[in-house]
Amino acid sequence: MELDYLLDVINSQINLRETIDIEFKKGKGGFPGAFWETYSAFANTEGGLIVLGVSEKNGTFNLEGLDEDAIDKYQKDFWSSSHNKNTVNECILTDSDIADVEVLGHRILVFRIPQAQRTQRPVYCGRDPYNGTYKRNYEGDYKCSKDEVQRMFADADVNRPADCRILKNFTIDDIDKVSLEQFRRLFSIAKPNHPWIALDDIELLTLLGGYRVDRATREEGFTLAGLLMFGKSQSIVDPECAPHFFPDYRLYSSDNPVGNERWIDRVCPDGTWEANLFQFYRRVLPKLTTVLPMPFQIDEDTRIDETSTHIALREALINLCIHADYTVNASLTISQYPHHIILSNPGVLLISRWQYYKGGESVCRNLSLQKMFTMFGKAEKAGSGVGKILQGWSDQNWKRPYLRISNKPDKVELHLYLESILPDEHKQKLFEIFGKDCQHWEPDKLMVMALACTSSEISNENLQFILPSHRADITELLRRLKGEGLLESDGYGRGTRYHIPEHLIHRSATLQTPEIVHAAKNSMTSDKIARPNRKTSDESARPNRKTHEETKRAILGYTSNTYRSADEIAKHIGMTNTYVIRTFITPMVKESKLQKLYPQKSNHPYQKYTKAKE
Repeated sequence: MELDYLLDVINSQINLRETIDIEFKKGKGGFPGAFWETYSAFANTEGGLIVLGVSEKNGTFNLEGLDEDAIDKYQKDFWSSSHNKNTVNECILTDSDIADVEVLGHRILVFRIPQAQRTQRPVYCGRDPYNGTYKRNYEGDYKCSKDEVQRMFADADVNRPADCRILKNFTIDDIDKVSLEQFRRLFSIAKPNHPWIALDDIELLTLLGGYRVDRATREEGFTLAGLLMFGKSQSIVDPECAPHFFPDYRLYSSDNPVGNERWIDRVCPDGTWEANLFQFYRRVLPKLTTVLPMPFQIDEDTRIDETSTHIALREALINLCIHADYTVNASLTISQYPHHIILSNPGVLLISRWQYYKGGESVCRNLSLQKMFTMFGKAEKAGSGVGKILQGWSDQNWKRPYLRISNKPDKVELHLYLESILPDEHKQKLFEIFGKDCQHWEPDKLMVMALACTSSEISNENLQFILPSHRADITELLRRLKGEGLLESDGYGRGTRYHIPEHLIHRSATLQTPEIVHAAKNSMTSDKIARPNRKTSDESARPNRKTHEETKRAILGYTSNTYRSADEIAKHIGMTNTYVIRTFITPMVKESKLQKLYPQKSNHPYQKYTKAKE
C-alpha cells in the first residue's frame, strides 16, 4: 500500500463523514466486532478502507489514534480471526493491505479490503452465508437477501454458466423458427464454409449451447440461452425460464425526460414480434446507429461506412445482452437521448471497475449467449469488447464512457455520451497556455487541465462529478500533474485546491495576439493542435485594452438582471477565463458587487454570477 496515497485518502475524509468506500472505527476497548460486517460488505461490493483509531461524536469523525500495543494486538487479532471459519469464510488480504500510519500526530491502523474475486463471493461472517453476507451502499453496510446470496453463489460457479441451465418440458415449438432461420443466414454470411451450417436445428443448437445433454444425469433439453436467444415471447417469460425478461428500448426527444416529456419511439415486448434477444438486437442496433457519424472512407478502392464508433456501439449492445443476470427482477433497458445513451442490464459486474476499463479480462456470465453472437461475427470473446467501446468513443473525441453500478436491484449501467470531451473554447484555452503539447495528453489529463484553465481552481471533489474515475485515481492524477509543474495546490487534505501556476498564465497572456487566436481557432476545427507563429512582437500586436474600471463596469452591465458563467463573462470582455476570475470576479464578489448563483458552493461546476442588488 502506498503511504502517500493512503494519507491523501484519509486526510480527505477526516472530520467529514464516512463514504461508500471508507469506514472509520474507534478501536479503543478492543478489536471492533462490527469490523467483520464491513469487511464482508467491502469484499462483496467494490472494496474500501477500514480505519481504526477514529472516533465519532454527533456525526463528526475525529482522530484519536492508537498506541503501539493496541496496533500490534489488533494486527494479530485480525490475522487470527481472518483464518477462523467461525469469524469469516475468506481471508482476502495480504500483508501489504494493512498499514500502520501517522496522520496529524496520531497513529492509526488501516485495512485495505479489496473487492473479492468472482469465485470468492459471497464473503460472509460466521458459518451461515444467508445470515452473514453484507454489501455496501451509501447508507453503510446492509445484510444481503437470500436471493442476493444465491446469485453470488451462481456467479461463483464458473464451471456452470447461468445460461446453460436445462429447462424442463420445453420443446422445439418454444423456439421461433423465423429467428433461427435469420440467424442461420447471418451465420452463413459471416462464416460461409463453416461445417455447422449443414446441421439440423437441434444439432446446431447443441453446438451453440442452446440445447444440452447433462452427462451426469442424462437429462437433456433446451437451455436458458437457447430460449433467450431464439425463443418465443410467451415461452421466455414462463416461470421456469426467465419470467422477468423484458428488453426495452426507448428513444427520447430530450436529454431531460421529466414532467410531460415521453419517449417518441419504443421497442419492447408488445405482442407484435417475438421478443427474444436476437430480434431485439436486430431491431435496436439500426436505431442506435442513426445518431453516429457516417464518414466516407476508402480502403483499397472499397467504400467503408462502418466506423470504430459503430463497432463500439454494437459491442455495447451485445455486452448488454450477454452479461445480464436474467434471474434479477429488473429490465434490460436502453434509453437513447440526443446526446446520451444509457444501456442498463440487471446483475452485478463480475470483475472490478478497474479491470473493466483496463480490458483484456474475458469474464462472461452467459457463455452460450456470447458464443451465439460470436458465431455470426458480432461479438468479441477475448476480453477486447470493452476496449473497442473505449476506442470507438476516443476516436470521436467524445467523453469517456461511464460505468455506474447500483444495487437493490443489482444493476450495471453504461453511459455513452455523444458529446465532445472538450468544447472548442476550452481547447483554445489549452492551446493558448500549453501549445501543441496538449494534443498528446490522455483524456483524463486533458479534461482536468481544461477545467483548471476555465476555472479559478479545481478539487478532487468537483472532479468526481465530471471524470468517470475513482476518487483515488483522481488523487493520483492530480499529484502527477502537480509533479509535472502543470498545477499548483493550496490547502490540505479534503480542502486542497489546484490551479494553473501563475507563470503559465502570464506566459499565456503575452501570447494573446490576433494571429495566435486565429491559429488556435483554425487548429481546433480539425482537433489537431499546432503551435502558432510567435514571431510577432507582443507589444505591437496587442489590441487596445479597457482600463480596469471600464472592464468592471462592462462586467456589471453584462450581468445585470441575469446570471452569467465565468466563461460567458470572459468571452464577452475578450479575456481568458482564469485571468477574469482572479482579477475581476473574485474581488467583485468580495466587494459585494457580484453575487453567486450558488453562494454555499465556492467550486460548484455550474457556478454563475449576477450584479448584486444595491
